[in-house]
Formats: sequence, structure tokens, C-alpha cells
Amino acid sequence: MIESVNIRGLGVIEEASLPFGPGLTVVTGETGAGKTMVVTALGLISGARADSGVVRRGQDAAVVEATVVGAPDDAAFQIASEAGAETDGEDDESVLYLSRTIAAKGRSRAHAGGRAVPVAVLGRIGESLLTVHGQTDQLRLRGAAEQRAALDAFAGSELAAALAEYKDVYRDLKAARTELADVEQNRYERQMEEQTLQAALEEIDAVDPQKGEAQELDARAHKLSHIEELRTASATAHAALVSEEIGEAVDVVSLLDAAQRALEAVDSQDPALAEQTQRLREVGYVISDIATELASYQQGLDADGPAELAAVEERRAALNALTRKYAPDVDAVIEWAAKARARHLELIDDPSRVEELTQKVEELSSELSEHAEKVHELRSEAAQRLAQNVDEELAALAMPNAHLTIQVTETEPGPHGADEVAFLLAPHPGADPRPLGKGASGGELSRVMLALEVVLAATDPVPTFIFDEVDAGVGGEAAVEIGRRLARLARHVQVIVVTHLPQVAAFGDQHLTINKTSHSDGADGFTTSDIKALSEDERVKELARMLAGQSESEAARAHAQELLTDAARERNEAN
Repeated sequence: MIESVNIRGLGVIEEASLPFGPGLTVVTGETGAGKTMVVTALGLISGARADSGVVRRGQDAAVVEATVVGAPDDAAFQIASEAGAETDGEDDESVLYLSRTIAAKGRSRAHAGGRAVPVAVLGRIGESLLTVHGQTDQLRLRGAAEQRAALDAFAGSELAAALAEYKDVYRDLKAARTELADVEQNRYERQMEEQTLQAALEEIDAVDPQKGEAQELDARAHKLSHIEELRTASATAHAALVSEEIGEAVDVVSLLDAAQRALEAVDSQDPALAEQTQRLREVGYVISDIATELASYQQGLDADGPAELAAVEERRAALNALTRKYAPDVDAVIEWAAKARARHLELIDDPSRVEELTQKVEELSSELSEHAEKVHELRSEAAQRLAQNVDEELAALAMPNAHLTIQVTETEPGPHGADEVAFLLAPHPGADPRPLGKGASGGELSRVMLALEVVLAATDPVPTFIFDEVDAGVGGEAAVEIGRRLARLARHVQVIVVTHLPQVAAFGDQHLTINKTSHSDGADGFTTSDIKALSEDERVKELARMLAGQSESEAARAHAQELLTDAARERNEAN
């Protein structure tokens, strides 16, 4: 339940606080006073699209804040908690603070429980918290898609499950038909594509590139292109270590051997020298190993030679030819070939694929028909129940002879089933059922909409209902009945109604009025509106104004008092 709403800088409302209690709250005021801004504020707090045009002139931003109370396990509180919002309150009742800031220039901001959240989070909270029915919602009921959606919502989980199965099969069937058409209609293009891929794959397979091969070949080519430098350097180093010239005694091995023999001759005289002798011996072993490896390295260079360099360059050229045609590098060529191979297998399998897809389409079509029939049966049954329930509501809204017919006609399968749904209204006996908006007046359409929403609320209830002048075009006894029905609805949920009818306002448990004040000062003139909760005496004056345009008229005030007394008596009897 929405406990209160604070508004700053929204349209004609400079600053206002709206206390909303349980039951039925009515909001009244003169035309242009700002009643619609109240509905706009509630819409913004529930994630509605922001429009900077609602920001009051001269203000940087419009701010709407709401206090919501409810059980901790309510959907709105669970969604807020998942978004990181914090709540106050006790174990059996929690309090959630929501806010929305609409900047005159720039982006809007949303907060839930003191935490900045995406506007979409407020939208999810709003979906579980309240339902807004504005003056344009009657138009929504005229659309076939909206009527089908309303019927499906009323039908409940069984239809939802059947419809989900239908949609899965429909999606698969659509995909199979698209693929079959592609295979059949583009056979020549697919054949040319298959031949092109075949030639490409043969070329790539002939080269047989390997991952990382290009880098290895680059390194090998670099080595082979500097083979003479490498041979000279290794030979020089080998000669320095082990001289092959007869009589030459300047190589490292000879010098180490001489040093070792000199120390061995006397190291028995001093243990310190014995340690150095051992170290020279170890160095000699290392130098000998290096010399052997250098000799082997030279032999390898002689064995590789120019012939291997030519082979490496030839291999690099073959790989470069592939990278110029198919991908920027060898590894990418390999990946391209893998994808091309899968596509090639798909293309060469076209004849059998056509047969397979044809059979699949037939099987899915049959399965879809079965699901469509089940959906049709559930919709038809729900249509009868919904129409009956709406008729009962219409009787309570002073339309006892009106009859709603919901036609569910089988048609070609579509994404939402194989049905066309149409809401038809016969407003009185003898009248042919006609589509909503054609067979009903504005006042009758308002009551039909209200009846529908009341019935749908029983299947998918939300804590708060907001009605923005749904009683437009209604008067007299019908207005009284609308007020009576809203009061009945308010016994189970919170109802907020913006109305211009005193017969409806009289049934309110709380009455808020919006007063407009205009200040004329040439181009600098401005208008402000304030919102006030009315006492019983003030309610009489407001209803009198709504009845006769004169709050001080004794006759109007007497009539207003009578409306309030009758409404209070009915509420007491109902309780």
C-alpha cells in the first residue's frame, strides 16, 4: 500500500504532500488544477517514462517521493531487496521509500530504499505494487492484441503453460520453414557456394597449415639466413677453447690443463691449493662439454645449408598465399577452414536436407495444431467465465441488461496462437453485440473497462488501483453505482480515484482536493496548486461545488450532505 506521496516542482504543483490511507481515496479539483499531475507522479514512482516537460517552470528538477508499507514477503519488497534497497519496519510490516527525480535538463534518477537503482527496477516494483488506469486506457481495450492479452491474463497459469508450449513449437516451425525455403529457393547459389568452398578447402588441405607453424618458420628462416655468421662465430669460439693447430698451446683447455698440473704438483703441501685444483678440474669438464657442443653445432650448420633455407622459404610462401586469400594469419586460416568445412558439409547434404526439413515441417505443423487446439479450448472456456463475471459487475454498475460477449475465433496460427479474440458489447436487450467503442457510449465504455479491471484484479491482484476519471461521460444513478463499486473494491485493496463526480467522491474514505491559484503579472505570471486533506465539513463544501459550482449554496450543500450520509450508511452496512 502507498502510505504517502511527496511532490516538488511537478507541473502546477510547487510542493505538496498526499496522505493515502487504506480503502478508497478520492482526489478532486477544478479542471486544470493538477489532478492529472497526481496520477503522473504515481506513474513516475512506478517507473513510467520521464518527460522533462513536466518539470515546473523555473525549477531544475521535479521530485516525487513515496512511502510504501506492506509485508516483507510482498513482491514489491522482494524486488527492491534484490536490487540492494534497504527497508524499515517490523517483522510483520516493512516500509520502503521510493523516489524519482526528473531533471529539466539531463537524465532522470531513481532510488529505492536509499539506493540508486535503474528506472527499470522501479518499473518492476510498480508492476507488483499498483495498476494505473488513465483516461486513455479505454482506447487500449479496443485493440485486438490488448483484448487477447486481457483474456490470457484472466485464464491463468494453465493457459500460460499451454501457450508457452505453443510458442516453442511455433518458433521451431518458423525456423524450419525459413531454412527449407532457403535450401529450395537458393539452390543455385548454394551450389556455387559449395563449389567455392570445396576449392578453397582443397587448397588449404594441400598446404596443411599447423597452428604456430608460421612463427617457427620465421625463426628457422632467420637462423638460416645468418648461417655463415653463425658458423664463423662457433668455429672461432671452438678454436679458442680447443685449438686444432699442432703445436699451438694457447687454447683455453690447454691453459687450464697447465694450470691444473702446476697446482697438482704442490697441492699436497697445502690443502687450500687442493680446493683450487678441484675447481680448475670442474671448469675443465665444463669447457670440454662446451667445445664438444660447438663442434656438433658446426656440423649441424653444415648439414642444413642453403637447401633447407630454400625449403623454408617455399613453405612460408605457401602459407602467405593462404593468408592473403582467407585470413590475416595462419591460425585464423585454420579457424576459417573449420567453419568452411562445416558449412560445406551442410551444403553438399542439400538433397537429404530438403527431405529432412520437409518431414520436420510436417511433424511440427501437426504438433502446432494440437497445441493450438488446446490453447483455443482454454481460451474459449476462459472467455465464457470472464464474460459472465463482467456481466455481474456491469449489473452492479447500473447496466443490468448489458451483456459482454468474448468471441474466440480460430484463424491461421500466429506467434500468440491460432485465435482471434474480440470483446463485443450489447448494451441493452435487442442490440447486436458490437466491438467495444462502437457498441457503447463513453459512459458505458468507462463502466465496462472498470468491470473488466475489477474482474481481472481477482486473478492477478495488486495492492493499489489508481483510476483517473474512469467515470468520464457518466452521471446520475450510474455515477452512484460506480462509486459504490469502487468502494466495494476498496474493501480488499487500496483504491485511489481522480474524479469530477460528487456521487463517486462521496464514497471516499479519504478526500483530497487540489486548489489552483493563478498570479497574473504579465509574462512573469504563474500558477500554483496545493493539495489538502478535507475534513467532513470541508467535504460538504467541496461536493457542493462539484454539484452546483457554488460551495455556499444551501441546496447544493444539503444535497452534498445527503450523498455523504448515504455513502457512509452503505459502507457501514457493508462492514
